[in-house]
This record gives sequence, structure tokens and C-alpha cells, in this order.
Amino acid sequence: MFRLTQYMKELVAPGPVRMRRGFGQSGDTVKPVVIWNLTRTCNLKCRHCYTTSADVPFPGELSHDQAMGVLDDLADFGIPALILSGGEPMSRFDFWELAERARALNFRHLSLSTNGTKLTGANADRVAALGFDYVGISLDGIGAVNDWFRGVDGAFEQALAGVRDCKARGVKVGLRFTLTEDNAHLLPAMLDLCDAEGVDKFYLSHLVYAGRGDKHRGEDTAHARTRAAMDLLIERAWAALQAGRSFEVVTGNNDADAVYLLAWVEAKFGAEKAAHVRSHLEAWGGNSSGLGVANIDPQGKVHPDTYWSDYTVGSVKTDKFSSLWTGGDAMLAQLRQRPRPLKGRCGACAFQAVCGGNTRIRALQVTGDPWAEDPACYMTNSEIGLADASRLTVTPFRGKSHDPAHSFV
Repeated sequence: MFRLTQYMKELVAPGPVRMRRGFGQSGDTVKPVVIWNLTRTCNLKCRHCYTTSADVPFPGELSHDQAMGVLDDLADFGIPALILSGGEPMSRFDFWELAERARALNFRHLSLSTNGTKLTGANADRVAALGFDYVGISLDGIGAVNDWFRGVDGAFEQALAGVRDCKARGVKVGLRFTLTEDNAHLLPAMLDLCDAEGVDKFYLSHLVYAGRGDKHRGEDTAHARTRAAMDLLIERAWAALQAGRSFEVVTGNNDADAVYLLAWVEAKFGAEKAAHVRSHLEAWGGNSSGLGVANIDPQGKVHPDTYWSDYTVGSVKTDKFSSLWTGGDAMLAQLRQRPRPLKGRCGACAFQAVCGGNTRIRALQVTGDPWAEDPACYMTNSEIGLADASRLTVTPFRGKSHDPAHSFV
């Protein structure tokens, strides 16, 4: 996750450089943020769902005792943050017991990632009482567009009711929006909705080619559309910061966003400010799959992140997460290299230390090689310091073609 607003704050109140995502960790072993998909069951059927969830029970998911044991191990290991996700996590039979145990174990940061449709009334009361540090609710458009995107009529109104019930109870709420060619025109309206509802955070997720997201990769935004979206996010985030509003903008799954922000900083504030922001971005290091983030899927399999479902480090049914994460897995070792063994445009890019090579799973899905260039990098060759681009093999972009004008029309 790229905390766009956080790095903008360095332009207003410069601070010391902190390594790896601001959790104050040091030493060779970086404890990851763990995203735990508690169940694959979900009452929606989203076009981009990386777990290919559905409203049916799935065999092989962790038992109650196994899940409680995982919580104890994660707490003993000292992870900085735990995100309970799904499917729809509230569909799991023992969700509330697991959430209560997680809160009792006093994780430094406990979040809930939900579609929001079950988050009203008594459920909102329980979420507030548990003291989740953050609740992320997914909306992929306004009204009928969201309902089409998420596969169920009425999903927008149900999720919006969840937002309002949580906000009424003092819960910190963020909206998550996956950008595609089919909903990009609604990005301004989504940001307006955040303003109107007092939402604390807006998370723009770039499409990742995993699960149904891979099936629908042709709906990914063309590069000019992505740049237009970033222009708008930067404009809104800077305006909020200048006005003293506590509204945070973050993005996910395209670490080229950090390079794009850096270019904006240099153009608007000059080279000295850009150098300062770059030092913070390089300390962050970009894509953190296998290093700063980890995933446990509903069956207990451990992956470098939520999208690497075809690569399994091991299973918490047979081994502790802490042992698997600190073991000798070859892919984790490569993902943790800096610089990574990147190829193509990514391998020749002057900003590897900023973006970390971007999202490896897209490269893997498109080319079969996890170290090939990320086809969703929207920076131009000249912007990333490639003087002789003719010598590089460029992976063709698989998204829709459209008018290259920077617009949301």
C-alpha cells in the first residue's frame, strides 16, 4: 500500500526517514502485515475478486481451534498489523470469536476488510465495541455501477448503510475502489462521497490479475486513464492536506504511483524537495510482497501476498506461520532481495529503489516470469530514465484501448 497523503506531509512538515512502512522496526527480520482471508464464502460475486469467492460453503477451511492457534502464533511473532478479510469475513461461523480473541491479544493494529453489506445495526455495534482500528469497506462505483461490478442488486445501498452505521459509532472507515475502464469515470463521485459521508480514508486499488481479476484483465485501465486518476487523487489529497482535513488517500497494487508522485513533487516544489521525498520513498522500498506483507488463505496456506494463490510457502495446519515466514523459502528470499532480479523496463528503471519492481504477480500472469516487467506500469520510458528504449522487450498492455486524453468522460 502506498500512503500518498503520508508522503505529501513531508512537504509540509519534514520528518526523519524511517525504514519499512513506518512501523519502527529494525534488524534483519521484518515482521509483515498479515492479511488473513478467514473464509472464501461471500454474499457478493465481484468481477475482480482475487479469491473467486461465492455464497456457498467451501471445504477445507481452518477449524475454530486451528484458527485460534494461528492468532496466538501471530501475536507471539509480533506482527505489526492484522487484517481480517475474506470472502466476506463476517460470513465465517466463528468470526466474532476470532475477532474478540484478536482484540484480546492486543495486536498493534487490527483491521476489518469487508464488503460492508452486513455491517449495520447490531453488527456495527459489535465492531465498534471490539475497537477495530480501521474498517475498510469496498465500493466500486455509485449505485447500479457498483451493483453490476459486485454482482448483487442493492449492494451499494447496503454497503453505504454500513459506512453510515460505523461512522455513527465512531469507527474509522475507509472506502476501497478498484479502478477499471468500466468505473473510472466515477472516481470523482467516489471522492465526493467520501467528503459527504465523512469517510476517513480512500483506497484506490489498481486491478491485479488474480482470480476473477485475471479473467477480466481486459477491463484494466489504459495507462492514460490511470495517470488521469492519479492526477485527481493527488489534487484531492493535496487540497485536503492544505485545508487541514483529516482525510487520507492511499493506493494499492501499482507502486509506480510513488514514482508518479515524485515527479509531481519535483515539478511543483523543485529538486531539493523531491530529493527529500525520494529518501523517504526509498526507505519504504515499494512493493512489499513476501517482506512487509503476507497472506494466509482460508485453507491455511501461506502466500507472499493475497494475489500469489498459485505459490504456497506452506500451511499453518502443519507449521506455524512464524516458522514458515522465517524459513528458507526460495521465492520469499528472491522477493526480499533489493534490488530484485528484474527484467525488461523494470530491470532498467532508474526508480527500482522507489517502487521495488511493482506488482510481480501481473508480470507472472502475463509472461509466465515473475521477474518480467509489470505491464501496468504507466510511466513513460523517458520518465524512468530509459535513454535507449529500443533495446528493451516491452510487454504488451492487455487492457482496453481508448481515447488517450486525460479525462474521466
